[in-house]
Formats: sequence, structure tokens, C-alpha cells
Amino acid sequence: MNADPESASAFRNPLRAVTAGAAALLLVLHTVAGFFVLNALLTESEGPWDRTVTDTARLMAGFGLAVELLALAVTAVCVNTGRLRRWWYAPVAAVVVTALIRMVFAPQP
Repeated sequence: MNADPESASAFRNPLRAVTAGAAALLLVLHTVAGFFVLNALLTESEGPWDRTVTDTARLMAGFGLAVELLALAVTAVCVNTGRLRRWWYAPVAAVVVTALIRMVFAPQP
């Protein structure tokens, strides 16, 4: 009836709780950034006179980029301390590239 200490609880070790907390924080940051970038991507121009669409698309992409750069900092700390694997950089790269492309190719009035 001796239970294996490893399988007893994933959160018995406080370092695992820190890792889970960091992963949860990154998921929230990616969700918020994804919301902003998705809004930037879904913004459509109504015609050549609609100048606010360009500003709105770039603003939303900029917000997404700002949130994702914060996620990049958290990811870098977690990866460098060995808490998370390097593949956690992939969502950051995908959202940053998408936001930058949308900022550059925003609809022209």
C-alpha cells in the first residue's frame, strides 16, 4: 500500500505548481493577443473613403503585438529556467508574424 510519491499529486512539488501557473498565464496572454489579432484580421474596408479601417486594423494588431511581446518575455524566462520547453516559442512567433503582416498590409484608403 505504498503509493509512489511521484504519482500522488502533480502539485505536491511547488515547482510543478509554478510551471503550471506559468503555462496558464501564457495561455491567457496568447488568448488575449489572439483576440486582438483576430479583430485586426476581420476588419474590412467599406470603400476607398473609409480611413478609420486602416487605423483600427493597425491599432488592434499593435495591441496584439504588445500583449504577445509580454508573452515572449514570460516564455523566455520560463524556457531559460527550464520550466517550459522551447516549443512554447511557436505560438509567440505565429501571432507576432500575423500581427506584423496585418500591420504592414492593412487596407489602404
